[in-house]
Amino acid sequence: MGGPLPRDPIADAQRNWEQHGWGEVAAPMAAITAIMRTQQILLGRIEDVLRPFGLTFARYELLALLSFARDGSLPMSRASALLQVHPTSVTNAVDRLEAAGLVERAPHPTDGRTTLVTLTDAGRRVAGRATAALNTEVFARSGFTDDDVEHLIRVLHGFRRRAGDFLDP
Repeated sequence: MGGPLPRDPIADAQRNWEQHGWGEVAAPMAAITAIMRTQQILLGRIEDVLRPFGLTFARYELLALLSFARDGSLPMSRASALLQVHPTSVTNAVDRLEAAGLVERAPHPTDGRTTLVTLTDAGRRVAGRATAALNTEVFARSGFTDDDVEHLIRVLHGFRRRAGDFLDP
């Protein structure tokens, strides 16, 4: 995208908000906008690492989820719930992963209304290699200090809980 900008456009936007009389929401606007921009930066890094494996982050998340399942298999509806995405998104990811030979669909053995998605041996290998690459190239070099990471986990956990993302036991 052409390198770093000479100034922080989010800080400029915050000043503009304040100058237009929206000072009471200027800081939250800047924080939310910064989170969205950070997400774009991190997703771009992740997608760059996953591209050689023929994966998007959404497809990788499904492969990783299946690799953590006891038998490498989950009902598609359960995968949708755990990934917190619409069932159509899981269906699209499964379509692509199935075409690549990384997962298979099968009817549930006891519930005829349920479809299972199962990791193939090739899918398990790709998930393992992609995870190793992400661990080395993104997660180990996140750009955050250890203190930043701990603080972010606490702050974002609290936000997500208050937003109804999950129930805290």
